Amino acid sequence: MTRQQLPTAVDLMEQVGQPLGASTWHEIGQDRVTMFAEATEDRQWIHVDPVRAANGPFGGPIAHGYLTLALAPVLISEVVVVEQAQQVVNYGVNKVRFPAPVPVGSRLRGVVTLTSATERTTGVEAVFTVVFELEHSDRPACVAEVVALYR
Repeated sequence: MTRQQLPTAVDLMEQVGQPLGASTWHEIGQDRVTMFAEATEDRQWIHVDPVRAANGPFGGPIAHGYLTLALAPVLISEVVVVEQAQQVVNYGVNKVRFPAPVPVGSRLRGVVTLTSATERTTGVEAVFTVVFELEHSDRPACVAEVVALYR
C-alpha cells in the first residue's frame, strides 16, 4: 500500500478524478460485529447469532451494512493524508449501496477515488468514491460517495 502524501488540502484539487489507491485488508470478525450491534442497538440475529445465522439466508452471520460504511474514514486515511490539515471532519455521504453481504470472518478494503474537491470558506470539501472490495468476491460489499471537510 502506498499512501498519497499531500502537503495541504488545496493540493487535493489537483487529484480530482484520480484513483488514489487501495487500503490494507481489514478482517471483519464476530467481536467487531457484536460490538457494533451493541453500540447501535441493532441486534438482529443475522449479525449476532452465529448458530441461527448458519441456517439463515447467508449461511452464517454477516456484518451490518453501516458497520462497513463506518470504516470509510480509516480506509480513506490509509490511502491519502493531508499533512497540514489540522482536522478532517466527516461531512456526509451522498450515495451508498450495499451490493453484497460481508460474511463474518471475511476481509475488505477500500479502493478510493477522489471524485471532487471544492474550496470552501471552512476548508476543502472532498468527495471520495470508496469501493469496499470484499476479498474473493466479484461484487463489492459497498460503494459510497463519502464527503470530508479538511481544515
